[in-house]
Parts: sequence; C-alpha cells; structure tokens
Amino acid sequence: MRAVMTGDDVERALRRIAYEILERNRGAEDLVLLGIHTRGAPLAVRLGRYLADIEETGVEVGTLDIGMYRDDLDQRPTTPLGPTEIPVSLDGRTVVLVDDVLYTGRTIRAALDALADIGRARRVQLAVLVDRGHRELPIRADYVGKNMPTSLDERVMVKIDEIDGAEGVWIEDRPPVEAEGEGR
Repeated sequence: MRAVMTGDDVERALRRIAYEILERNRGAEDLVLLGIHTRGAPLAVRLGRYLADIEETGVEVGTLDIGMYRDDLDQRPTTPLGPTEIPVSLDGRTVVLVDDVLYTGRTIRAALDALADIGRARRVQLAVLVDRGHRELPIRADYVGKNMPTSLDERVMVKIDEIDGAEGVWIEDRPPVEAEGEGR
C-alpha cells in the first residue's frame, strides 16, 4: 500500500474545492451540500465549514443515502443504510453532491435518482476528493481534489478522521476478481 495524499493534502484539496465552488457559483447563496454516505458526509461538513468561513455566512449541509437506488444491490455486500437528511427544500437551489472517490459513476447515478425523488434542484454539481477514472457512465466531477489514474487491479482507500481515526488516501493492489462498488 502506498500513500498518495496525507491528511494535510486532503485539507488543502478541500479548501481549494471550497474556493472553486464559490467562484463558479458567485458566492454561497442558495447552495446546499449533500454528502453521500459514508465518507462523503464528513467531507461535506468540512466543505460547509470552509465555505462559511470564507463567505462569513452559513451553508446548508445534509446527507444522502443512495443504498436503495444502487443498480448493483445483488453484486455487493449489504451495507447499513445511513440517514438522508435534507436541511432545506432543494427546489430552485444549487446542490453540490460530495463524495470521496469517483470511479464508475454508478454511485453518482444513484444519487441523482435519489435527488429526483426529493426535489427539483436548479442545478446539481459534483465534488469529489479523488477521481480515479474508469467511468462506466457519462458522469464527471465539477470539483476534484486529486485526479489519480489507476489500474483496475488497484484499490483506492480513503480514510477520514471522523470515521476511520486516520486521514489520507492510499492505493493498494487487489485481487482482480474482487467485486467492488464505487471508489474501491
């Protein structure tokens, strides 16, 4: 296993993404950040803090569980569902989905399906800590902490302090037969 981002690298990437979000949206008005469970949720909270610090105003932050919207439920281990917490109506707002790793695009497709059931956002954007490539769907991130071309025989491991008690991004070789979901 080799380290590709330290905890400091993760923080710098998130701060940069916060500035990019503000620049593209001309401020934080009508922004809602939705972190995709599991590691996207604490990343969204941090981004919300950085946005609030820069703009000196609060930014709405919520969570989105896309477990029941996945198209590979029969191919992956069952994971416990997390809460979907939408802090305000999404109608007419800019929603920034936040996740740790963008891989095939299937998690984001599921998140878009979940959003369609919740409300009608004016615009949906995507912020990810790592984009590892290998898309199966035509989905791209608007904000990327690190583009990290990988082999299909590699696994990207993101650890976040709030969940894992450690912080950083690592790549490890994995058996090619292993069934994996987004990011892994």
